[in-house]
Amino acid sequence: QVQLVQSGGGSVQAGDSLRLSCAASGGTFSRYNMAWFRQAPGKERESVAAITRGGMSYYSESVKGRFSISRDNEKNTAFLQMNSLKAEDTAVYYCAADQSTIVGYSGRYKAEGSYDYWGQGTQVTVSS
Repeated sequence: QVQLVQSGGGSVQAGDSLRLSCAASGGTFSRYNMAWFRQAPGKERESVAAITRGGMSYYSESVKGRFSISRDNEKNTAFLQMNSLKAEDTAVYYCAADQSTIVGYSGRYKAEGSYDYWGQGTQVTVSS
């Protein structure tokens, strides 16, 4: 059984940076597409960023240029580096893993149903 354990997050001021980590165990991490989602109070969960098993990355327009997704297959860990944080980035952040080999990930990376495993979530609070 694959487990995703998140770390990082916390409370910061606008303009600060944070890095989230998502450590995977119980599977072959290098085979997964990985993604980060977030859910703000009263809102639906939304895609933030994704990275394919081959290292190609995708970002939502709201974080493009500020956030960076990466992965370290040796450490079985995915990262989300968040710079220039804004109050509207406040949310619970989740990592997710997609183990399928279906082509066309670029067309489905935003869909929650594309993912098989989820992290426990971590709170990020940005004060303006």
